[in-house]
Amino acid sequence: MSEEKATESLDPAHTVASPAQINSIPNGKGHEPGGGTPPADNAQHALRNEDTEANRAENQEFLSSLEDKKTTRFTDFEGKTSFGMSVFNLGNAIMGSGILGLSYAMANTGVVLFLVLLTVVAVLSSYSIHLLLKSSGIVGIRAYEQLGQRAFGTPGKMAAGIAITLQNIGAMSSYLYIVKYEFPLVIQAFLGVAKSSGEWYLNGNYLVVLISVTVILPLALMKQLGYLGYTSGFSLCCMVFFLISVIYKKFHTPCPFIDFNSQNTTVNFAAVSNDTRGYNPSCTPKMVNLNSQTAYTIPILAFAFVCHPEVLPIYTELKNPSKKKMQHVSNISIVVMYTMYFLAALFGYLTFYGEVESELLHTYSRLDPYDTLILCVRLAVLTAVTLTVPIVLFPVRRAIQQLFFPNKTFYWPRHIAIAVTLLTLINMLVIFAPNILGIFGIIGATSAPCLIFIFPAIFYIRIVPKEQEPMRSVPKILAACFAGIGFLFMIMSLSFIIIDWTSGSNKGNSGH
Repeated sequence: MSEEKATESLDPAHTVASPAQINSIPNGKGHEPGGGTPPADNAQHALRNEDTEANRAENQEFLSSLEDKKTTRFTDFEGKTSFGMSVFNLGNAIMGSGILGLSYAMANTGVVLFLVLLTVVAVLSSYSIHLLLKSSGIVGIRAYEQLGQRAFGTPGKMAAGIAITLQNIGAMSSYLYIVKYEFPLVIQAFLGVAKSSGEWYLNGNYLVVLISVTVILPLALMKQLGYLGYTSGFSLCCMVFFLISVIYKKFHTPCPFIDFNSQNTTVNFAAVSNDTRGYNPSCTPKMVNLNSQTAYTIPILAFAFVCHPEVLPIYTELKNPSKKKMQHVSNISIVVMYTMYFLAALFGYLTFYGEVESELLHTYSRLDPYDTLILCVRLAVLTAVTLTVPIVLFPVRRAIQQLFFPNKTFYWPRHIAIAVTLLTLINMLVIFAPNILGIFGIIGATSAPCLIFIFPAIFYIRIVPKEQEPMRSVPKILAACFAGIGFLFMIMSLSFIIIDWTSGSNKGNSGH
C-alpha cells in the first residue's frame, strides 16, 4: 500500500468504525464488563494511537533522511572512485619534484641514517593521516577546513584553508617553474640546437602558458578528483621510468666519471688516487655521514610525504568509504612512495657519491647533456610534474569554496572560474616573479608542518571527546608530542632558510 493510501485510511475524517471493529480493539476497555470508557471513545483513542504511530514512522523516516543528508553534507559527490584509482591519486599527490633531491640528502646523511630518517618520516606521515581520518570519522566531516571549524571555530577553519591554499599554490608554482626552465632545454637538446635564437617554442614563458591551457586546465575542470586516477597512474609510470633509468645508469657509469665539460679531466673526487688494489675511497658509500649539510636534509625528508590536503577529498570520493579502507589507501601509497624514494636516492647516490648535486638530473647532464636516455627521463619527469598540478589544484579550489561559499552546492560556472583564476595567478607568478620561490620557501616552511603535524594533532585533541579519550590518555599525549615535532620542524626549516638568505647560498631547499 502506498504512503498516501495508508495515510488516507488512517485519517479519522475518512474512517468509519463499525461496532465489530470497536469490540475487536485489543486491550480496549470496551471488553471490560461494566464500564470504563465507552466503546466509541475506545475506537477514537485507538485510531489516534494509529495516527500517532504512522506520524512517528513518517517522522523517523524524514529524520533518518535528514541524518543521511547531514552525514554527506561536506561530501561533494557520491563516492565512485575505485580503491586502485584512489591509490594512484594519493601516490601522485605524494610524489613531487623532491625526489630529485633525495640522492643529495643521502650523500649528506649516509645510507643507513637516510634509511632511518625516511622510515621515521613515513611512519609519522601515516600516523598523521590516521589522526585526520579518526577526527573526520567522529564528527562525520570529510573536509580539512570543516575539521578546523569544528575544533576551533572560524579561526580554525580560516587557518586550515589559508595553509592549504598557500602550500598548494607554492607547490604548483614550483612545478611550473620546472616546466619553464627545463622544458626549453629538453626541446633544445632533442633538436640539437646549441643556443636559442628567440624561437617561441624555446621560450619558457610561452611553454608554461601552452602547457597550462592545453593540459592542466582541462584536467583541472574535471568535476571529480577521481577522474584524474588515469593521469595519476600515467604520472607514476613516468616516475617508475625515471627510477629504472637511475638504476640502469648506476651500472653504466664509471667511477670516477668524466665530466662532459672537461673531456680530458675527471671531476674533483677523481683526484684521489687508487691504491694497488684499485680501491678509491671516493667511490665508497658512507653508511653514516654527519657534516655541515646534514641538518639541511632533514626538511627535505620531513616534507617528502606531503599529501594531507588531498587525503580528505580523496576519502570523500572513495567508493564505499570507510576509515579502515582509506587508511589502507594511504598506507599503500606511502609504502610505494617510500620504496621509490629509497631506491632513487640509493642508486643516484651510488652513481655519483659525493659529487651528486641537489638536483639529480643536473648531475647526469655533466655526463652527457645530449644523452637520449637522460633526455627521455627529463621529459618523463616534466610530464609527471605537469600531471600533478591538477591533483594539487583540487584541494585549493575546495578550500576556497569552503571559505567563501560554504553552503553552496556544486555550480559549474563557479567551479570553472576558480580553476581559471588560480591557473592565471600561478602563471603570472611564474612568468613575472622569478624570485618568488624564496617567499614560497618561507610559506612551505610554515604551512607544511601545520598541515602534516600540527593541525591533525591539535584537531584530534579538540575533536575527540574527553569521555572517549581523556586529555591524559596515551593517544592524546602522543598527538601532543606529534604537534611538538611539527613546531620543531617549522623552527628548523625557517632557521635554515634565513641562514641561506644571509649566506647567499641555497642549501635548504626542501622541495616537494
